[in-house]
Amino acid sequence: MSWIVLVFSGVLEAVWATALGRSEGFIRLWPTVVFAVTMVVSMVGLAYAMRDLPVGTAYAVWVGIGATLTVVYAMATGVEPVSVAKVIFLVMIIGGVVGLKAVS
Repeated sequence: MSWIVLVFSGVLEAVWATALGRSEGFIRLWPTVVFAVTMVVSMVGLAYAMRDLPVGTAYAVWVGIGATLTVVYAMATGVEPVSVAKVIFLVMIIGGVVGLKAVS
C-alpha cells in the first residue's frame, strides 16, 4: 500500500509543480488553489509512505516521479522543447526509480 500511495503522491508533485508555475507568483486564484491542495495531499502521502519505506528511497522515488512527469507534461504541451538528450536523461531517472524499488 505504501508504494501505491508514494506513486500517487509523486504524480501529485507534478501537478503542484505545474500549478505553481501557472499561478504566476500566486497571482492567479485557481492555479494557486490547485497548488496548495495538491501540495498538501502529496506531502501527506509522502509522509505516510515513509512510515514503511526507507526515507531516502521514498524521497528519491517521489522526486523522480514528480520531476519526470513535470518535464514530460511541459514537453507534451509545448512549454519545453523536446530533445533526444532530454529523453535519454528522463529514461535514466525512470531507471533509477525502478532500480530503487527493485533493491528495496
